[in-house]
Amino acid sequence: TALAELQNALKLPEPPNRIECYDISNTQGTAIIGAMVVFTQGVPDKKLYRRFNIESVVGAPDDFAAMEEMLTRRFRRWKSAQETANQPGAKNDASFSFLPDLIIIDGGKGQLGRAVQVLEKFELTDKVPVVGLAKQQEEIFFPHRSDSLMLPRHSQGLYLVQRIRDEAHRF
Repeated sequence: TALAELQNALKLPEPPNRIECYDISNTQGTAIIGAMVVFTQGVPDKKLYRRFNIESVVGAPDDFAAMEEMLTRRFRRWKSAQETANQPGAKNDASFSFLPDLIIIDGGKGQLGRAVQVLEKFELTDKVPVVGLAKQQEEIFFPHRSDSLMLPRHSQGLYLVQRIRDEAHRF
């Protein structure tokens, strides 16, 4: 039910069977870690979770730059997996070998904007839907749109999005 609700609310062509959520965590501005969690058919797929040590952001925390680095590394690994898929003995990491049906960015329009830039760089804007989730009002932001979406308060779709985001925070 939750996947069907998300498909309708987000106007996706099919239910989002593989959902990836990305979050940035700062430890007093020193250790910046990016988290990627994967839900398959609405259920956490913990063996596919990955952490990213953010290396390009030095000094003051910059969540936007950290998000850009993490997503660039993730999709660079996807591209590499596509190029080596048919080579003998190639072992692809399932975390990176497949494109998600939906990406949820923990954050507002700024983080979402950086995610869109990365998807454009890899020519994936038409293949991978992406939304931003802002915590205060649980607003869902879309690329290149000023209005946001608020899922019904007690909908299964909202509960799933919250569960995915909370899992990214926990991880």
